[in-house]
Amino acid sequence: MFRFLRRRDAEVPAEPVDVPAEAAERATTFWQWWDDNLPEIASALGDSEPQRIENLVAEAVAGVHPDLTFSIEHGEDAAYALVISSQADPELRPYTDAWMAAAPAADTLWEYHDSVPAVPDPTEVTVNLRGEKYPLDQVRIAAQVDEGEGLVDVAVYHPGFHALDDNARRALTFLPLDATLGERLAADRLGRVETAEAEPEGTIGLLELRELVRELDRNAQ
Repeated sequence: MFRFLRRRDAEVPAEPVDVPAEAAERATTFWQWWDDNLPEIASALGDSEPQRIENLVAEAVAGVHPDLTFSIEHGEDAAYALVISSQADPELRPYTDAWMAAAPAADTLWEYHDSVPAVPDPTEVTVNLRGEKYPLDQVRIAAQVDEGEGLVDVAVYHPGFHALDDNARRALTFLPLDATLGERLAADRLGRVETAEAEPEGTIGLLELRELVRELDRNAQ
């Protein structure tokens, strides 16, 4: 529904900080705030006026950690989803972990995610770049599994690459991976990511890649 990214310069503490305890305390404060302000948030979204509460939510998220980003989306199972992301920064993971651990149970109105989730079926997604449409069902992946490291190296091919400049080609390389795996799984389990100018041999589709990476992740835990 809307995305609002805010970053601030975090203050450096004078004394060592017990990060898990601090993160848990901040998470508790956030969810108390959320419960108090949920009627106002729901009202603004119901009126299609998210701008009424953007700053309020941004300030509350900054209270968890000033470098986190957030978005409010349509939920997979609920009407809305609140997504707070560390953008794969391991130093921020304790804060998103604590926030998610303290989150209320999902219901028909709200669900909560501590990273950008995968879309249900990436092959049904079409990306618009430079005024052109690029269906993700045309993406082919060459995947090489390193079981010792618990990583998958991938080369991504799309037949539309030839018409794109370097920046757009890079975007069309990473967008299918994020849509397929979600932010956290992609950060944890993808190793080297390359753009293939020609389709490699032995490629797989995005849904096959998802199953491959999820299986690797299950075995690595």
